[in-house]
Amino acid sequence: MASRREAPLMRGGSGGGGQPLSRGSRIAAAVVVGVALGCVCAFFYPEGFFSSAPDSAIHWPRRADSVACDTSREVANLKSQLLSLERKNAEFRKQINELSMKVQLAGQGKNEVLHKAGPFGTVKALRTNPTVAPDLSINPRLAKILEQVAVKKELIVALANSNVKEMLEMWFTNIKRVGISNYLVVALDDSIENFCKSNDVPVYRRDPDDGIDNIGKTGGNHAVSGLKFRILREFLQLGYSVLLSDIDIIFFQNPFNYLYRDSDVESMSDGHNNMTAYGFNDVFDEPSMGWARYAHTMRIWVYNSGFFFIRPTIPSIELLDRVAGRLSREPKSWDQAVFNEELFFPSHPGYAGLHASKRTMDIYLFMNSKVLFKTVRKDAHLQQLKPVIVHLNYHPDKSDRMKAVIEFYVNGKQNALEHFPDGSE
Repeated sequence: MASRREAPLMRGGSGGGGQPLSRGSRIAAAVVVGVALGCVCAFFYPEGFFSSAPDSAIHWPRRADSVACDTSREVANLKSQLLSLERKNAEFRKQINELSMKVQLAGQGKNEVLHKAGPFGTVKALRTNPTVAPDLSINPRLAKILEQVAVKKELIVALANSNVKEMLEMWFTNIKRVGISNYLVVALDDSIENFCKSNDVPVYRRDPDDGIDNIGKTGGNHAVSGLKFRILREFLQLGYSVLLSDIDIIFFQNPFNYLYRDSDVESMSDGHNNMTAYGFNDVFDEPSMGWARYAHTMRIWVYNSGFFFIRPTIPSIELLDRVAGRLSREPKSWDQAVFNEELFFPSHPGYAGLHASKRTMDIYLFMNSKVLFKTVRKDAHLQQLKPVIVHLNYHPDKSDRMKAVIEFYVNGKQNALEHFPDGSE
């Protein structure tokens, strides 16, 4: 019986040579057959042989459900961590703000002295802002020139191109006659640079800049005048106070002996008497308003942007930036009008005014040509006064009047001004 049970197996498991298979080969064959059957079952019965009853789901959880549960827990955990980090970040921001305020307050305590208000009539506000820390890296070449030219970190600066060579010569000739040494001409073209050097006049030629050079070489008085607000910025950043001067100005005394230096900007006025130069109450009459027909307004004639002393302070630099920015955006604007608007317009909705202190120069020391020709030359007492400068700003025949003014004040020719009209013809 045993031999008959083995015979078929031996026959079915024999190799091609008719030899019986070894025990290891039979085991390997059985494993292969089992794996093949398992694959077939898995393909046709992916859910298994048993139904997915609740009990079987509890005792035999699928791997997908397990992964989903783990993922949900991880997401919830990450959300919790994110919320925690956001709360901590908010706390850190709050701490940073508090520390910043403490640092500012500490700095104020060190740099400023807190004052109690004194008795009535004795309280005076401070108007002199501190100067900026000089930044020599802005323009090392200019810094070296200013170090040689300036006196007590102050100097006169004028811009000039070839269009005004004759007036420029009168300008620096009278500066030399007075004995002023701290002055500098910013040459806007090669001709003026060479002209200044040949006359032993301190001169500075800026590095090439198309935006400035094109205007500087060919521009008229107003166009060139507008450039100064961009050019002067470097002087202030280097820590120097500048007395900006147009070249239609004659010097008779050293202006630095007559400056107060208590404001950001100290400027000559276009006003022709005390009212117009220093301000007055102008009453506007509107009869249709009845009882309230009179409205009081404050008026002052503008500062002259062709002669002003500007200190190296933050408000001063902001003024230059504001004016230069507007002139670049509004090319048809007049630089003097923009200069005054930025200085005087107060803050109001939609506009933050400039917080710069200002002083009006004495109109008989820093004299405009309207004051001279309309008032001074006709008054025997005022004729005896010796001005610091005379600015021929009101009259287009500048060169002729400049020569006459020199004759009157320098050479003592009493009738030198008589044949000129008060205004322009």
